[in-house]
Amino acid sequence: MQKTTFHLLFFFLLTSLNSQAQELLETQLFELPDLIFKKMDTPPDGFEAGYELQIKQALDHKHPEKGYFYQRAFLSHNGFDRPMVIATDGYHRPHNRIYELTNLLNANQLDVEHRFFGTSLPDSMDYRYLNFEQMAADLHKIDTLFKKIYGGKWVSTGISKGGTSTIFYRYFYPEDVDVSVPYVAPVNYEKEDKRIYEFLKKVGSKECRQAILDYQIRLLKNREKVLPLLRWYGKGANLQFSYLTLEEAFEYAVLEYSFSFWQMGHDCSEIPSKSAKLEEDLDHLMEVVGISFFSDKDIDYYSSSYYQFATEMGYYGYETEPFKGLLKVLPANQNPSAAFVPGHMQTTFDGTLANEVASWLKVKGNNFIYIYGGNDTWSATMVPPSDKVNSLWIVLKGKGHGQARIANMTEAEKQKLVSTLEKWLAIDISEN
Repeated sequence: MQKTTFHLLFFFLLTSLNSQAQELLETQLFELPDLIFKKMDTPPDGFEAGYELQIKQALDHKHPEKGYFYQRAFLSHNGFDRPMVIATDGYHRPHNRIYELTNLLNANQLDVEHRFFGTSLPDSMDYRYLNFEQMAADLHKIDTLFKKIYGGKWVSTGISKGGTSTIFYRYFYPEDVDVSVPYVAPVNYEKEDKRIYEFLKKVGSKECRQAILDYQIRLLKNREKVLPLLRWYGKGANLQFSYLTLEEAFEYAVLEYSFSFWQMGHDCSEIPSKSAKLEEDLDHLMEVVGISFFSDKDIDYYSSSYYQFATEMGYYGYETEPFKGLLKVLPANQNPSAAFVPGHMQTTFDGTLANEVASWLKVKGNNFIYIYGGNDTWSATMVPPSDKVNSLWIVLKGKGHGQARIANMTEAEKQKLVSTLEKWLAIDISEN
C-alpha cells in the first residue's frame, strides 16, 4: 500500500508540475506579438506540451507594407532550461514530427513550414518573394520571438532541401543559432549542376552502373509495349498528364531512374535481369521512380520548390548521350531539366547567392555538422570539407538519402557527433 500511495502521490505531483509549466508557457505565448497558437496533443517521449502556431510574416521583409501571410509551425515544449532545435523544413509541414537531434539533446523544438508551401501561403502566389533571403528572414523573426521564452542554446537542423535552408539561414543570420546540423543538404552552383553526372559515373561498382544503363535502355526499346500499360495504370491511379504528356513522363521516369536509384539507397541486386518479364521491369520502375512523380498532381505539389530550383537553388538535368536514338519526345540536343516550373513560366537562374554561400562556408562556416550518405546522389553537390573552419563532416558509407541519420552511424561516428555537440553547446548529452 505504501508503495502504491507513493506512486500516486508522485503521479499527481508530476501532473501538477506539468500543468503549471503549461500555464506559464501559455502566458508567455500570449505575450508574443504576431502569434496565434492552439494546443495540440502532447508529443511523446517526455515532452510537456505541444502547440500548433501561426506566425505573422511579411511577404517582403524589406517592405512590410506589401502585405503578410501566416506561417505554420509546431512547438514541442520540453523545458525552459533545455536547448531549442529549430527545424527548417524545405517543404510543407502538415503535422508535427520530432527530429532525432531533438531527442538526442532532450531539447525543445520548433518545426517550421517553408513559406509558399502547405498552409503558409499569401493570398497571391507572387513568386518574386519566394527566395532564400525572405526564407531566412522568416526564420530570424521566429528566432527573435521565441528567444524571449527560450534563452538557452539554439541549434538549427533540416533534411534535404530543409538542410539547404539551414545552411542559407545561417549565412544570412550567423548569430541566430549556436550550431547548425544540415542533413543530406545540396548546395548547387548551377541550374544544371554537372557534378551530378560525375557522381553517377563513379558511384557503386562498374557492373552495377552497367546494369542500370542496360535496364534503362531495355525500357526505352520496349516503349510500344510499355506505354499502353502505363496509360491503364494512370487511369487506375487517376493520374492526369497535361504539364507533360504521358510519353514525356515515361522518358523522364527512365532518365530519372539512375538518380533515384542511388539517392534512395537501393541495392544492385534489385535491378531486374535481362530475362525479366516486362511487368517486373515496370514494377521496379514504379518502386524506384514512379510515373506519378511526373503527373500533374505531383508537379503541382512541388511547384514552389521547382520555382526555387530553377531560379536560385539550382538542380539537375538528365544526360541524353547514352540514349541516342531512343528518346522520341524529349530533346536529344540538350539535357532536359528536372525542374518543372509552375505553369511553364519563363524563369532565369541566378547562381550568385549559392556561389557566395559556398565561398562563405569554406572560410566562415563554423560550428556546422554536415551529415551525408556516401551513395546518395545529392552528395555530389555536398558542402566540401574545409580545414579553414571549425566544422564536422560525417559521410555514412553506402547510405542513401533517407538512411543518412544518426541512428545509422557507426559507434565511432556517433561518439564524434556527440562529443562535438557537447563541446560546442557546453552540455552533457550522456545525461539525456
